[in-house]
Formats: sequence, structure tokens, C-alpha cells
Amino acid sequence: MSKGLVRFGVGIFVAIAGFAFMAQAAEVVVVTQGGKVSGVASDNGAVTSFKGIPFAAPPVGPLRWRAPQPAAPWTSVRKADHFGASCMQGPNTPMGPWTKEYMYVTPASEDCLYLNIWTPKTAAAARLPVLVYIYGGGFTSGSGDVPVYDGTALAKTGMVVVTFNYRVGPFGFLAHPELTAQSDHHASGNYGLMDQIAALHWVQGNIGAFGGDPARVAIAGQSAGAMSVEDLLASPLAKGLFHAAIADSGIGGRGVPVRSLAEAEKAGAAWAAAKKADSLAALRALPAANVLGGGQFSPIVDGWVVPDQPMMLTTSAGRDNDVPVITGFQADDFRMAGSGPPMTAARFEQMARTMYGGMADEFLKLYPAKTDEEAKQSETLSARDRARSGMVLWATKRAATHKSPVYVYFFDRAIPWPAHPEFGAFHSGELPYTFGNLKVLDRPWEPADQKIAHMMMTYWKGMTARGNPNGAGEPRWEPVSSAGRSVMRLGVDSGPMATADDARFAFWKKYFESEQSKTAPIF
Repeated sequence: MSKGLVRFGVGIFVAIAGFAFMAQAAEVVVVTQGGKVSGVASDNGAVTSFKGIPFAAPPVGPLRWRAPQPAAPWTSVRKADHFGASCMQGPNTPMGPWTKEYMYVTPASEDCLYLNIWTPKTAAAARLPVLVYIYGGGFTSGSGDVPVYDGTALAKTGMVVVTFNYRVGPFGFLAHPELTAQSDHHASGNYGLMDQIAALHWVQGNIGAFGGDPARVAIAGQSAGAMSVEDLLASPLAKGLFHAAIADSGIGGRGVPVRSLAEAEKAGAAWAAAKKADSLAALRALPAANVLGGGQFSPIVDGWVVPDQPMMLTTSAGRDNDVPVITGFQADDFRMAGSGPPMTAARFEQMARTMYGGMADEFLKLYPAKTDEEAKQSETLSARDRARSGMVLWATKRAATHKSPVYVYFFDRAIPWPAHPEFGAFHSGELPYTFGNLKVLDRPWEPADQKIAHMMMTYWKGMTARGNPNGAGEPRWEPVSSAGRSVMRLGVDSGPMATADDARFAFWKKYFESEQSKTAPIF
């Protein structure tokens, strides 16, 4: 063989060995209580991700509608290089401002109880703060694999980020008399919340191996995820599993009316009858696709996971998990159901009388609608005042009855979107900023957006690390006091802002303390 061929062969060998070494170097192995998992390093080794780690057994067959059970251990190294299946739910269809970047990626399956981790250090000695994120989706949809939830950018700030899946729809929240009778706790219906609690237990037992500090775990959630945060604050089963909480769209006013176990059982029995399933065995025998559809499913007061109304528990001394809380709303959360027909003076007055009943005349004096244009302005102003006032009223009650601080915000930056200015600061529009994932969306971002993203990540990291959002270089954020009513404005012009003027705030205080508000919509 010629010397040239020898050199060529040696070069090929060295190149192959080099590529093999790089591939091996990019794979990081961590030992969990269930077995070894290998993650994938990215960004020149700055962050390692571990995807699709089971935190509970597949809730299938006889485990459908049961509390999550421990995952079976494994002996070989499990490749954690891709997401696990999303939980069973309806079609994955973008709509309005919620483009594909807000949609789940993996196919849906009942075998879905997996979590994902992004970490800058896997050494146990790192003891980094841990943010556990709970997705929204109206308790009917969502997944930990949604692109805007990617934890890489947040992890690069020096924290561990966890997302996970929990059962939604009838799989996660069906209550039924037979399920209650089968339960040792005489409860049914909150299986999705039990999944969330199981994920937090897994984090407590394993996150140290990924560089996280189990004593510094914060939970965060948006929309239904924020409602879940409130439920976890209220749940004795979640005690000691987290030290701070972030509820994004949000906690305020009376919140969503939470059904009792008896109410949910009655609705569940009617749903089962419509499915022509006359027994629990028949229900569990239904194909997963046939379980979907019909009924309304969300967390309930079951007397075990959620012992009483969360809004009451989270503002009563000694009855919930007393940890620091951030809660906030987006300026245009109220448009989440769609803009509907154009607002007119007549339509606005009709809506006011339907929603505010005997308080409608007072409302219309404060938010007049003598013309169609005035009605449009009053719709926006009243919705924003309502969101801020309800949030502040809840926060001041909590501050007066708890030792831990409460921070409230109002996010008003609209994603730059020349084709759709009507969406404004829409429901979940803040998430690309809080996760530092502006690049995930193809939008004409401006320098102000990069600045806001840095601010949001700084605040969320501070809350996760210390139970205090404040960080170097960002506007000072003061907690709510029992006497104050200022809100932190987050956006281009960040800083304290008024909740509402005195007369309007007085109206909202009276409204949220009235029977009329018990049937109030979320936003």
C-alpha cells in the first residue's frame, strides 16, 4: 500500500474517531431513582436536555382514572433525547394568535406521563434553582413539548427548567360515583392534579442529580397552569414540594367556580351514560379515542387533593401552602375567546346588564358607552381595570393572612405582528419573553423585545432562586401590602402603575364581594 493511501486511511480513522468522541461527549448520563438516562448537550455544552423521562407508570388499562403509580425501573441507559407522547386530547389546530409554536409536537397517547429537563450543570454540587412549568390549555389540551416552553434559554441563566405532561379532559378530571367508591380517600376527579403532584415528588427525589436544588423549587403555570398553581397552593398533598409559585393569567377576583365532588359526580355519570358505558369496567374498556368528547372537565373540590374552594384557602391563614407568589395578567387576556362581532353601544350595554345585573347602572356611569367608539374604549378599559382590581384584591387578602410576600404584575407588551395588530398583548403572548424564546416565532422583533425578555427571565429566576423576583439592572418590584394597591407594569415602560382610579376600584371591590360575581367569567 502506498504511503499516500496509508495517510488517507489514518486520516479517515482519526476523523471517524473524532466524530465518535464528539458524539460521546454530547451524551451526558445521569443516574435517577428509576435508572440511568442519557441527555444531549447543546449550545457548545452550555445546556444539557433530558427529554421523555417517565415520572409515573402509564395510566392505561386498570390504571385509567387512578392516582399515578411509580414508573417501572429500567436497567440499561435510557436515551432521553426525544419528548414522550403528549396526553390524549383533541386536534392540534392553530387558531388566532396561537400559531404552531404554541401547539404540541408529539402524537397524543394515554401513555404520556413524562417530563423534560434542561440544565446547565449536572453536578449534584451545583445546587441550582429549579423552575417547574405547568402548561395551560383549558384543562383539555397542552403538552410539555410546546416549542415556546423550550427551557434552553432560561437554563443558560443558571437554573434548571422542568416541563412535564399531565392528564387533561376526561382522562384527567372525570369524577364518577364508582370511581369515588373505589378510592381509599372517597374522592375522584383530580387525576391531572395528582399527576402534577407526582411530577413534583419526582423532582424532589431526583433533581439533585441534574444539578438542581430540591430546596429551591418554584412552580409556574399559565392559564389552566395558573389555576393549577392556585390548586397546588391550596392542596395539602403538595406541602413541602415547592417554595415559590408563579401564576400567569392568573389568580384574581373570584376565579373560576370550582365544582363540588357531588356536582362533578353527577356530571360524570351523565357523561358516562352518553358514552353508553354502564359500569367502571365498561368505561375503562373504551378505546382512548372514544373517551374524548362531551362534558366539561377541570379540577374540583374533592375533599382530598383540593379540600375546599381554592380562592378561600389561599386567602385564609394556616389553610394552604404559605410561599411567595407572583400573579399577573396580560393586557388583552379578555380577548382570548376571540374579538366577536364589532362592539357597539347597544351590545356593550346589553353585556353590562347581563354581567353586572343590579350594578349595571353604576358600571355604565364609570364606563360609558354613548357611542360605538366609546363602547370599544370602555370595553378595553373596564376589562383591564377588572383584571388588575380582582388580582390586587386577592393579593391584599393573601398578604394580610400570610407571612410570604405576593407580587402582582400587568404585562402590556404586544408581540410585534404587523399582520395582526388586533391581537394586542394576547393570552399567552408573554410566554416567548418569559422563556427567552423570541427566536422561536418569526416576528419582526425590536430591541425593546429583547430587553423585556431579559427582564422577564431575570424576575422569574429571582423568584425561583430566592422567592423574590428582583435582580440586578431591572426595575424594583415591590410586594403587595395589605393597604396598598399598586401593580407592577411589565413591558416597554416597566414600573409601578395604578390599579384603577378610586371610584372604579371601589366599584370592583364591591362587585367581587357580591353574589353577582360568583358567575363571573375568567377575564
